[in-house]
Amino acid sequence: MTNIYYVYILSSETSVLYVGVTNDLRRRLEEHRLGRATGFSKRYRTTRLVYFEETADILSAIAREKQIKSWRRTKKLSLIRSANPKFRDLAEDW
Repeated sequence: MTNIYYVYILSSETSVLYVGVTNDLRRRLEEHRLGRATGFSKRYRTTRLVYFEETADILSAIAREKQIKSWRRTKKLSLIRSANPKFRDLAEDW
């Protein structure tokens, strides 16, 4: 069985961005939405899934998360817009 890892970006109502990595995107998003994810995400209420990528390699996922986190906000927004121009919540139908 191949594991899938996700690098994801969440947004708040005020467009604060959060970048994370997980092996279960649905579970992790639920944790964010229910306030179980402590720290930055809980403080800024980043609950809308606006971008994600999949990979089968955890080291690649972690490296990509760190890469995206190091980017300026404008570059992160460009990445999101390239896949999700309207910034819709990609998990709204889940």
